[in-house]
Amino acid sequence: METYDLIVIGGGIAGAPAAYHAAQRRQHAAGGSQRRGPGHQRGRGHPRTGTEQARPGRMVQPRRGRGGLLPSLVEALAAVDAGPTSYARCGMLLVAATDDEVDDFQAASEYIFARQQQRGTPAAADLHAVSAAEAKELFPPLTDVLGALYYRHAARVDGRLMARALHSGATSHGLTTHYGAAERLLMDGARVTGARVDGDAVSAGAVIIAGGAWSKRFEDQLGVRIAVEPQRGQIIHWDMAPAETGAWPIVNAFHGHYIVTWPNGRVVTGATRETGSGYNVHTSAAGIREVIDEGLRVAPGLATARLLEIRVGLRPYPADGLPVLGAVPGVDGVFLATGHGPTGLQLGPYSGKVVAELATGHAVAADISAFDVARFQA
Repeated sequence: METYDLIVIGGGIAGAPAAYHAAQRRQHAAGGSQRRGPGHQRGRGHPRTGTEQARPGRMVQPRRGRGGLLPSLVEALAAVDAGPTSYARCGMLLVAATDDEVDDFQAASEYIFARQQQRGTPAAADLHAVSAAEAKELFPPLTDVLGALYYRHAARVDGRLMARALHSGATSHGLTTHYGAAERLLMDGARVTGARVDGDAVSAGAVIIAGGAWSKRFEDQLGVRIAVEPQRGQIIHWDMAPAETGAWPIVNAFHGHYIVTWPNGRVVTGATRETGSGYNVHTSAAGIREVIDEGLRVAPGLATARLLEIRVGLRPYPADGLPVLGAVPGVDGVFLATGHGPTGLQLGPYSGKVVAELATGHAVAADISAFDVARFQA
């Protein structure tokens, strides 16, 4: 039986950072990575994320400790030649595109500017209101918006490339990867001692479960309820060439959708939030129509775009909207990092780091008690 210090089940936007940070702290680590989570598609491939290729960040400064993590990760990964992460600052527009969004926009603006004044950051030059004409100059396909805020330092990132780079970086620090399905945990009484991957027993001092929407597969063994369900999301990639879309900002409105821009004419619109979808990963007429209608409502100039591809994925959606992080009560040697829903790219890297610190016996500065799985137990 192979023996490691730590096993990370899952190679997505929480699992890959967990493996990376754990590998930095321990000389040997094992990571179980699946294309679609435990019990799904096997075979070799790179870790993947859930649904969105990118998800806009908040218009306000992140909490201390989390805000600078991605830039520092990108620098660390570049230092070990881990490959492209796609991380780039591009700015973001928060807009009221239609009358029904004006009240929400005004409330959000008041909140954002109050926090800006309270904290003294970001500077007014980096976060401020812009006119409809200025907004359209920044993002030419945009409608004549009824209100707009611009945040200069917002960034985009391709979650699949980031997870791939984290995996490569972790490998340079001693990560060993088993590609396959993590079927069951190995247990000695009330302690987790490893996992069975494609029939092979792998022993470890600790296990991190970061299996996304498939994390609840282990709840019976652990004797806890992991209240995370799959939520299907569909996004569409468009070609706006020869427009230089890489210089355009992200656009967020108030119907739960977004527009993310990439170089070489690529624009992404999304995403559906199909709670109750089960593990059905497929496109649907209703979902495609929703994404197109919402994209054109906010940016009618996208009507001439050429459709490149439609992507579908499953988010790990928690029952109360909060991630599930930390140790499992009553069971030693196992930790959870799942349930980020549509905020995986925002929160997953930080969550993975925190849980890796816990699993490797290091002090954690953050208070994660609100995310304890114990909150779901009757």
